[in-house]
Amino acid sequence: MAPLIQRRVSRKKPQNAQAEEKSVSEATALSPKLIYEVIRREGEEELARSKRSLIWSGIAAGVMISLSVLGEAVFRTYLPDTAHRFLIENLGYSLGFLAVIMGRMQLFTENTITTVLPIMRAKTWHSLMCMFRLWGIVLAANVVGAFAAAMLFLWTPAISPEVLPAILDLSHHATSMGAYQGFWRAIPAGVIVALIVWMMPQADETSFFLILVFTWLIAAGDFAHIVAGSVEMAVMILDGQLGLMAAVFEFFLPVLAGNIVGGTIIFTLVAWGQVRDEVEEEK
Repeated sequence: MAPLIQRRVSRKKPQNAQAEEKSVSEATALSPKLIYEVIRREGEEELARSKRSLIWSGIAAGVMISLSVLGEAVFRTYLPDTAHRFLIENLGYSLGFLAVIMGRMQLFTENTITTVLPIMRAKTWHSLMCMFRLWGIVLAANVVGAFAAAMLFLWTPAISPEVLPAILDLSHHATSMGAYQGFWRAIPAGVIVALIVWMMPQADETSFFLILVFTWLIAAGDFAHIVAGSVEMAVMILDGQLGLMAAVFEFFLPVLAGNIVGGTIIFTLVAWGQVRDEVEEEK
């Protein structure tokens, strides 16, 4: 009888140890190396996607990001004009990002970190060209989607006459800051979006609030985001208030450069620096 009891106890010990180890693993925060590995694998999957998938996903993201402009405009229209309205109306800016990020659509500024981390490890011309190919496809598709949304706003009765003036006012503000200011205000936005991507593997159930808070900060800080800003740029162009050359050289290119500097050159290099030694030891 005693040996039988001992065998049962010995069977329970490994099971209990495994259960305990699993609980500890789930409760322990992910290390920077594990976060890097999650994002790197996601980046490799994105780089391997077909051109058609990237185009349609990018167009969808460009359309859905227009909810940021629409959400802000609705809040601005119907909230009382108080000193604190600015902080509340910027919650509407998060709507487009929530739809795009949680819907797993292709957003250009996310790719400034997800597709760069695999390059930091591989460091080949082929991988670099694959990254630029994806950047070009996704950015172009985002802009097409942004123009489609702007056409819906201006050329159809989809938007109520009460909300449309707020959309025009927001769009004018976003596109009139000038090239120099647009570039510098785009850098924090690039850092913030890259930070969201870096924190998402750890977020799990809190991902909604993570995206909500940090994209609200982009709007509240009056920073510039190239894709959401492309909707506002398209609204100004289609409404005849902004010329094409001014849109490209005074808004689009400076903001694009600022987002890339913030998301890639600043944040990605800092993130890579945390894990470089550990990753290169495994090669």
